[in-house]
Amino acid sequence: MEQYQQLVKNIIKNGNYKKNRTDADTISSFSQHYKIDLQEGFPLLTTKDLSGYRWNSLIHELLWYFTGEEHTKNLREHTKIWDAWADEKGLLPTAYGRFWRRYPIPEGEDVLEGEWWPTNQEKWMDKAEKQYNLQDEEIREGISRWINEEKDGRKTFDQIQYAIDTLNGDHPYRGPESRRIIINAWHPANAAVSKLPPCHFTWVMNVQNGKLNTHLTQRSGDTALGIPFNIAAYALITKIIAKQTDFKPGTFSHTIVDSHIYCGKGKRGEWYQENTEKLKEKMREASDREEYLDIKEWIEKEAPDEKEGEENFDHIPNLLKQLSREPRERPEMHLPQKSIDELEYKDFQLEGYDPHGGLEFSVAE
Repeated sequence: MEQYQQLVKNIIKNGNYKKNRTDADTISSFSQHYKIDLQEGFPLLTTKDLSGYRWNSLIHELLWYFTGEEHTKNLREHTKIWDAWADEKGLLPTAYGRFWRRYPIPEGEDVLEGEWWPTNQEKWMDKAEKQYNLQDEEIREGISRWINEEKDGRKTFDQIQYAIDTLNGDHPYRGPESRRIIINAWHPANAAVSKLPPCHFTWVMNVQNGKLNTHLTQRSGDTALGIPFNIAAYALITKIIAKQTDFKPGTFSHTIVDSHIYCGKGKRGEWYQENTEKLKEKMREASDREEYLDIKEWIEKEAPDEKEGEENFDHIPNLLKQLSREPRERPEMHLPQKSIDELEYKDFQLEGYDPHGGLEFSVAE
């Protein structure tokens, strides 16, 4: 996929050496953006193999998001992807699906004067009735479909169902032309104390010319490991919701605020601080795919070896290997006509996936 390869090139050519909360250093770039046409096939990376347990992990993680759960006990049966950030009980301080399907609604004394929420909606309904010429009962019925009653009596809001109903014309006064179809996983107070607050934190769905488009904003992106998963996951979300709302999938658009590539720990990472400009120069001079292998060879010859137990935290060599590979034809993704609450792993049928060989990248936690 050319968009991914261009992203990698942009970061290495223009990025800056930057330390971070992990022990692995990065080459980091500010505000990268690209678009992918979902009509041209399913955007699962072909310059490395994402089949097998990687694909299994991606699908089960997405299905877990859709459940709205805040714990990993069911996810752990299929993948350990979130275990490093969960507590001993398997609870996550921040779980994407928890906010997608069960975003907390303030009630009682927590509601400030002048605020409108589904729990103090009377004044809001008076205005809505006048503006949209609707009856109170109709508005109440429309609003109530997105409110969940939690076990402890709190109320939460289902953002996913709200988006689907709006796209289907089941919102009492908005429709698929709305510019407010936004799903948000960021809660500022939660993010202030969370071990790992959401990276891909908000996405907007927008209909143009009969096609459903998705724009994802991501505060932080691990280019080698995370971004390929993010592309595939949100392409799947777009296809799933498009199928439920009788739209064709359109474009996946992606903005990454801090897009970074891990470059190793200790002396290996520090070597990049001294050689970033030389690496950029070599990248700018590269005119064909084979020359990226020459840059990889230069790094492996000149940079200090990674210590035992710290292998593959330098992601740059294997990303250069990916740049040397020609992207292959995108596979196709087939889905049944099911709601997000009915989907199962077996429903995701990937056809025609023919990737290059797998590459190893270690996760910086």
